[in-house]
Amino acid sequence: MIANVAGGKTLPTEIADQIIDRTDGVPLFIEELVESGWVIDAGDHYSVTGPLVPLAIPTTLQASLLARLDRLAPTREVVQIAATLGRQFSHELISAVADMSQSQLEGGLEQLIRAELVFRRGTPPDATYTFKHVLVQDAAYSTLLRPRRQQLHARIASALERQFPEIAAAQPELMAQHCAMAGLVEQAIEYWDKAGRLAVQRSTMAEAAAHFGKALELLAGLPKSSQRRSSELSLQLALAGALVAAKGWASPQAGEAYARARELCCEAPEGAHLAIALSGAWSFLHNRAEIRAAYQLADELAVLAERRNDSDTKLMTHRNLGISHLFRADFSRALHHLRQALTFYDQAEHRPPRLTPSDICVTCESFVAWSLLLLGQADQALAQSRRALAWARELSQPYTLAFALHVNCVFHQLRGDGAILEERAEELVALATDHGFPHFVGSGTCFGGWARLSVGGSIEEAISRMRWGLATKRATGAEIKVPYYLGLLAEAHRRANRSAEAISVLNEALEVVERTDERWYEAELYRLMAEALITKSDRCDAERWLRRALRTAQKQGARLWEVRAATSLARLWRDQGKRTDARDLLAPVYSSFTEGFDTRDLKEAAALLAELA
Repeated sequence: MIANVAGGKTLPTEIADQIIDRTDGVPLFIEELVESGWVIDAGDHYSVTGPLVPLAIPTTLQASLLARLDRLAPTREVVQIAATLGRQFSHELISAVADMSQSQLEGGLEQLIRAELVFRRGTPPDATYTFKHVLVQDAAYSTLLRPRRQQLHARIASALERQFPEIAAAQPELMAQHCAMAGLVEQAIEYWDKAGRLAVQRSTMAEAAAHFGKALELLAGLPKSSQRRSSELSLQLALAGALVAAKGWASPQAGEAYARARELCCEAPEGAHLAIALSGAWSFLHNRAEIRAAYQLADELAVLAERRNDSDTKLMTHRNLGISHLFRADFSRALHHLRQALTFYDQAEHRPPRLTPSDICVTCESFVAWSLLLLGQADQALAQSRRALAWARELSQPYTLAFALHVNCVFHQLRGDGAILEERAEELVALATDHGFPHFVGSGTCFGGWARLSVGGSIEEAISRMRWGLATKRATGAEIKVPYYLGLLAEAHRRANRSAEAISVLNEALEVVERTDERWYEAELYRLMAEALITKSDRCDAERWLRRALRTAQKQGARLWEVRAATSLARLWRDQGKRTDARDLLAPVYSSFTEGFDTRDLKEAAALLAELA
């Protein structure tokens, strides 16, 4: 109906949802609201980064609602108090706030019930009242003059704190709203902060970000002082952490929050906060695939760690350095720093979101597994990967679990475990969808597409899902691992005998590698290019790419990529009749492994060696 009344114009989902919430689906109300020029104009100028302004009641509808209220003039004060309390309120609360006799109050409520403006459930004093329509509540609230409105909100906030502390504790956002409308700015800031942190505990991150944002808006109106700066720094870091989960590591909003936190630290350096701000800024740059800049920031944090000599800063420093080295293909140094980070981790002290949005132990253990796998220690890697996921499940923190599942998907895709990958990807997408983690919805969908391909599903469906997943991930601003995802997409095209598309996608991936310096998947991209050329019957050029893949893998110490490249090159030479050369190439590479013999890669290498023998 909204689309029809709007003349086919598509309104943003957020505005359409607000129309539905405020009209309760009443056709007349929907028609009046949508036909108002304000709604169409709001749709034209809507921004996902800005706050959503509440819809104004159209003049015609406002007049109609006020006329109904005017017919109940004796109850005006009761309905105004009720409207200030909210759409739903208890008999106990309105009795505590209303400055009138109990008989006068109950008489006014009875009139509102008879007029069908308010519904009652239960009997006083245990009754609960609800406005029939939120627009009726809005109309009644609009009749209050500002001084009276502030007075009522102040009385409500006071009553909740004194007589209903359990409500104040469980619904700090309600307290914040009343304090803000009463002009009690400092109290409102405190309650918005509490509301944000409570939302983080519930893993409702978009809600948390909104609460922290409201606290910061109010804080900006206070005079500058050291206390204001300290409060803003704490709120900016909390906001940034919530935004990382709600919008993605590389979202501009998260980047802006971390940048502002760094500015505040420069005004009056606070070591612990500065370390968190630097680590957050590193995460933002890293996930935008600004690898070189992120590495420089990791070094800056290392200098701070030396100066401060505290476990928090050292923990974040080694985590960041480890991940930076991994993506630059320095796998041994990555492993060293990640293991160092784990020595500083304390279960009681470092649970999220104190330092980072996700658990640092889970992060480091996940990347240790990834590093070990690439270094050719597949059995140790698998045990480490299982520990990381088990700890993430034990924590019962949705964002940490989503992160663990995400890296676990990478791990099992690299190992070639299609069935496990499909299971993890399905769990990741479901979890990320439920909690609103867009980055993980994208990556999980991409992995789900690849998993279906690896277990014999439709290639067309797999390619479609992978493209959608990659586009969804990149829409968050994240460019990290793009060469890897493009490599998977290229391989899907190759399996569909679309060599030209595969080569085109691989060229795009290699351009990203050179531009960003993300090199952990570089050797495998060279091998995939060779396989695409072989499918195209260009074996001469394929050999050049395979030699390049082998050299790169050996230089990086990436044993997984080395055995894959050696197997592909040996297979090519076998097909060319150079069986002895093929065996002499592959045999020493295979024999250098001491574990992982049940993995797909070593099984394929062993089978080829047996054939060549």
